[in-house]
Amino acid sequence: MEMVHTIRVVAAVIEQDGRYLITQRRPTAVLPMLWEFPGGRVEETETDAAALKREVRHRLDVEIEVGQLISFVSHPYERYVVDLYLYECHIKSGELASLAVNAFRWVTSAEFDRYPFTPADEASMNKLLGMT
Repeated sequence: MEMVHTIRVVAAVIEQDGRYLITQRRPTAVLPMLWEFPGGRVEETETDAAALKREVRHRLDVEIEVGQLISFVSHPYERYVVDLYLYECHIKSGELASLAVNAFRWVTSAEFDRYPFTPADEASMNKLLGMT
């Protein structure tokens, strides 16, 4: 049996005034143009919080405060598995900018179904919203 590579990914659930921050992947990314909560891959020597801060700064040019773990999903793709950890986060400083994302939006949870999300993010959103 072939070993499947597992990738640990962290994402920030940032809510302000009843809206959540989502980002669109770039056209050249894996799963291009799909939407997701901002975040990225955890490097071997990093904590989840350090990875989240680095990824959000890199993608959106803001500093965040990482709160508690609110959701976990493991999603199998064709060649690997993504273990996705969602953390409650807050923007501490900076102005949002699309540095390493195609776009970002503030949306209500009722608007999530208007945006095509990555499969792992969709699974975690369903779990967050109590739909599973």
